[in-house]
Amino acid sequence: MLVDDKKETKPNIGGGRVSGGREKLTSSFDLVEVTHFLFVRVVKARGLACSNATVGGGVCHPFVEIKIGNYKGSTKYLEMNKPNPEWNQVFAFTKDRIQSLSVEITVREKEFVNDEFIGKIAIDMSDIPTRVPPDSPLAPQWYKLEAEANSSVGELMLILWFGTQADEVFIDAWHSDVASVSGDSITNTPSKVYLSPRLWYLRVNIIEAQDLVVPGDKNRNPEVYVKAALGDVKLRTRVSADKSLNPRWNEDLMFVAAEPFYDHLVLTVVDKNNEGEISLGRCMVHLSEAYIRWLPEPVGAKWYNLEGGGDVVEELKFASKLNMRISLDGGYHVFDESVDCSSDYRATFKGLWPPAIGVLELGIIGASVLVPMKSRDGRETTDAYCVAKYGPKWVRTRTVVNSFSPKWNEQYTWEVYDPYTVLIIGIFDNCHLNGEKGPNPKDPSIGKLRIRLSTLSTNRVYTYSYPLIALQPSGVKKMGEIQLALRFTSPSYTSLLAAYARPLFPKMHYIHPLSVYQLDSLRQQAIGILCSRLSSAEPPLRTEVTGCMLDAGYQLWSPRKAKANTERLMDAVHVITEAWKWFDTIKKWNNPAANVLVIVLYLIVVFYPSLVLPTLLIYCFLIGIWQYRKRPRDPTHVDIKLSLAYSTNADEWDEEFDTFPSSKQGDVLRMRYDRLRSMAGKVMVMVGDLATQGERLTALWSWQDPVASAIFLAFCVMAAVVFCSGLVPPRCILVMVGLFVMRPPSFGIDIPCAPQNVFRRLPTKTDCML
Repeated sequence: MLVDDKKETKPNIGGGRVSGGREKLTSSFDLVEVTHFLFVRVVKARGLACSNATVGGGVCHPFVEIKIGNYKGSTKYLEMNKPNPEWNQVFAFTKDRIQSLSVEITVREKEFVNDEFIGKIAIDMSDIPTRVPPDSPLAPQWYKLEAEANSSVGELMLILWFGTQADEVFIDAWHSDVASVSGDSITNTPSKVYLSPRLWYLRVNIIEAQDLVVPGDKNRNPEVYVKAALGDVKLRTRVSADKSLNPRWNEDLMFVAAEPFYDHLVLTVVDKNNEGEISLGRCMVHLSEAYIRWLPEPVGAKWYNLEGGGDVVEELKFASKLNMRISLDGGYHVFDESVDCSSDYRATFKGLWPPAIGVLELGIIGASVLVPMKSRDGRETTDAYCVAKYGPKWVRTRTVVNSFSPKWNEQYTWEVYDPYTVLIIGIFDNCHLNGEKGPNPKDPSIGKLRIRLSTLSTNRVYTYSYPLIALQPSGVKKMGEIQLALRFTSPSYTSLLAAYARPLFPKMHYIHPLSVYQLDSLRQQAIGILCSRLSSAEPPLRTEVTGCMLDAGYQLWSPRKAKANTERLMDAVHVITEAWKWFDTIKKWNNPAANVLVIVLYLIVVFYPSLVLPTLLIYCFLIGIWQYRKRPRDPTHVDIKLSLAYSTNADEWDEEFDTFPSSKQGDVLRMRYDRLRSMAGKVMVMVGDLATQGERLTALWSWQDPVASAIFLAFCVMAAVVFCSGLVPPRCILVMVGLFVMRPPSFGIDIPCAPQNVFRRLPTKTDCML
């Protein structure tokens, strides 16, 4: 069985001031272990003695090679007619791995066979200074290149210094961790910060069309609808009920649009007839013309001319028109994540943003015991990088090549606007290095975890090693561990409390709510836009990585998830079922002393009702105080038992990882369909039973059963007369009912009473079902 519990660690962060992760740290980069690097900045050269540039007026291809022991890095090749190239590249070598006493810097000229040597520089390690931010950057210096013949072959401007990952050049530097990566693949390795484009809900309210021209039989009633397209997303209205040349719809079509707005909104009016579909006109609207709406009031309607409508006669003096309201609804939050596991709930329009309540800091220290993900040169290896997302900000660490225990030690910061948000962290294997096999290799996920901010204590440092649990077609598997340091800082406890009182969603979600279907459809649009935009960045955050972080396939069927959610529902109503079992034991008088005490408490409640609410509140308070000692002291993590990962068989795993549409055929697909029918049948019966009880309640006064309705109405009149006349106080009625229900078994058999029997006989719509 897997060990899926996280472990508290004691990393050497904050200059060794952390013991068990409970001390408050305040300096920058204090959530990661300090790593020292040797930085080499190669700026430019002058007066290079390039043979191709001096002989025959050729083109010089100079480059610089830095060698420290077994590590070697090279600048890019430059094609220049003048021997004064400029590179301005930075190289970072991990100090702990340096085994050489000097740095060799060589300038060469690129040749087809052997690169030609131009000159070199050797610098002792003892002569290299140390820079500690926030000191200003060191000024580069000119160094004379030494050739074999001691002739003047040019000069090279560079600067060397020892620093840490707090140095501002660290992110853009070439790292010795990727020394084995060459060519264009090196662009896939550096760390980077990405920002999601701002997403808007585009609402297109199509009201009506006017003066449509239908070719062919003019006496025919056209069946007209409107198609709308934004990028790759296409939606359509229903066919207008007004089968005329002036049809009406008054229907909303919702899109997701991303800044900057590249695509036009294209609307086409289509006539549907027996011969096919004919375009009656189209119009294009640039989204910059749309009204930005952040208030509940609708925007004004506008008429748009339709052009290019099939066989429409050009001599007509009027144009067909389409009346619409087009608005960018900035009062909503555009969901790209699950509603319950979202990292942001702010509205698109910045003017509606609440104030920030704190800062979230994440130190990605490293990973350990990662499993091999691929084979290269006959041996298994892993090239891991980490991705974290919170709000619109994505961060990606550098790729550590050929390591099962990579060390990143990178720290990132986010502003926090709501404590209910979730930080998402994932580790992936980089399959775009050194010409990986396959026409379109993908970066597979090694593991992913979520951390909800509301489970963190403020102003405390959490240092934990989280297990990386992955679901595979063969079952659940531990892929390794990731070491993280977390801190949620909130300077004002009042602001934090106020955040709990605010609505979770922007007000537009409550005033003009979107349906569950609309939210799901719009979320799929948002995920598609983010995958497209982030995959075009440099280095790209690939589609499979973005989709995994956003749970793009969350809506697909899984027998395991269905069973797990059913058990979650049963646990949620566990209190009610346990209370009913307890009351049933009271009715059986198994413990007479307890029964007497319950009856006494019941009588106190009946005769002193003013004590009921304070007693319940005090009881809840005492329960909370009692549970305080059992409170979770650590952030939550993936629960394998809750997910039913152990009890899932091989066929259910295979079904969960099946494609959509299914790639299975024959008996396998039939067996899964039959199993789904069996599970759905049980749900169908349960829903039917709930509907039956509801129909019996409404049947009391619906007169479907005249006798039962008459009995109920007579009871209502008699009870009203008794209570109003004061002949029998209501307390006496409650006492008699309570004593009757909790009577000892010796005073009567526990069979249904008359009201239960009447209710049981009330008619339902079950007998009307086919």
